[in-house]
Amino acid sequence: MAHTTSAENPLPVGHVSRMIGEWIDRLGAVWVEGQITQISRRPGAGVVFLTLRDASHDISVGVTCYRQVFDAVADVVSEGARVVLLAKPEWYAPRGQLSLRATEIRPVGMGELLVRLERLRKSLTAEGLFAAGRKRPLPFLPQLVGLVCGRASAAERDVLENARHRWPAVRFEVRNVPVQGVHAVPAVVEAVKELDGLPEVDVIIVARGGGSVEDLLPFSDEQLVRTVAECRTPVVSAIGHEPDQPLLDLVADLRASTPTDAAKKVVPDVGEELERVRMLRDRARRAVGAFVEREERGLAHALRRPVMEDPHRMVEERAEQIGALVDRARRALGHHLDRGLSELTHTRARVVALSPAATLQRGYAVLQRDDGHVVRAPEEAPEGSVLRARVAEGEFSVRVADGSTHKVGS
Repeated sequence: MAHTTSAENPLPVGHVSRMIGEWIDRLGAVWVEGQITQISRRPGAGVVFLTLRDASHDISVGVTCYRQVFDAVADVVSEGARVVLLAKPEWYAPRGQLSLRATEIRPVGMGELLVRLERLRKSLTAEGLFAAGRKRPLPFLPQLVGLVCGRASAAERDVLENARHRWPAVRFEVRNVPVQGVHAVPAVVEAVKELDGLPEVDVIIVARGGGSVEDLLPFSDEQLVRTVAECRTPVVSAIGHEPDQPLLDLVADLRASTPTDAAKKVVPDVGEELERVRMLRDRARRAVGAFVEREERGLAHALRRPVMEDPHRMVEERAEQIGALVDRARRALGHHLDRGLSELTHTRARVVALSPAATLQRGYAVLQRDDGHVVRAPEEAPEGSVLRARVAEGEFSVRVADGSTHKVGS
């Protein structure tokens, strides 16, 4: 809008509405998908009024079409049906209202929906939203359990009754929401976010008591799947179904086959836990008893050993051994000394027998010159030389004369 306006120069409402209409008229037709929440077919009127709602968000838009356009699909399209329509935006200037003028309506078949779900499943799997590594363990004993379910539903009753039967002290924070239809996805998403924002909530259960494939479509919505993936609180999917598996089962931290199964998996059974404690206590008692008995047997066996019955016996045995060894050493030393003494005596006798003194005792004498040289030949003692004679009892001097010797002094 190129008009220049001010508080002193405003545009009339009609003029603004006409300009908006002129701008919208320049828009082309577009294919739109949504869920029909309301159909108004006035008798005799040539126009049918519809309300088309986004299945994932709280957004609606009015749709008008000629009767013949709607009559072409009237047998297969009703309130709650998903459709794809070709429409052009249209502005109703008198009321300032935007709507879509549909020229073609096509119902979305279940086969096409399943194909889209499979395509979405593959896309989210590629992102890693269903990876096992993202799964968080549930708390052993949750103090506060968040529950998202239909109002006064069998799913709510099954979860609450079974959980309180198993553990009477467990507490619940319940959020009742629509679990099917056009309002289901935004309501469930809002409830999950609200419970995830409560720090005292330990685990969240999203429960529904089964239904047809169409009824379970909200639990495969991409917005809900991403919301659960971003939760900091562990989420349990408890959609009562077996043949089909909504995407909520894949992104949740734990899948339960039914709401009753969810209560059993989230809340421990007080009776079972007490029995488990009793069994563990008995097992511990038996283990300790067996250990004590084994140690007592070992102690008794140790006490029965001779060294424990008579502690001094080993010392006495060693004392006897030491005494025997000492005696043996003494005898061996005595034998060595006796043998050494005998050998020394024999050796001394031989030495004495062979010594010069023994020879002198037998009457021999040793002649020495003044320089101490022993005379061994006559020519070593010339006539007139004085020699010193050594005998057994002493020594004396002799003089060599006429080829013989004469004593000259002692």
